[in-house]
Amino acid sequence: LAGTRIICDRKFLLECKSSPVARTPPCCLPQTPGVTSLAQSSLVKLEELKEQNESEEAMPGEQPGHVTP
Repeated sequence: LAGTRIICDRKFLLECKSSPVARTPPCCLPQTPGVTSLAQSSLVKLEELKEQNESEEAMPGEQPGHVTP
């Protein structure tokens, strides 16, 4: 087998992890719902969860899933 092997040490890879370039998506990346961007249904679910959390915070006396006898 012929090929080139790229070897990086652990310190270098950990430094790359926190690099601003590593956190920025490439400019030419296509928008694929559910892969490179959130799926439309995921956005709806996030909104529903946010509203549910806000309504639970508005009623702090009750605990979800807790039944009082």
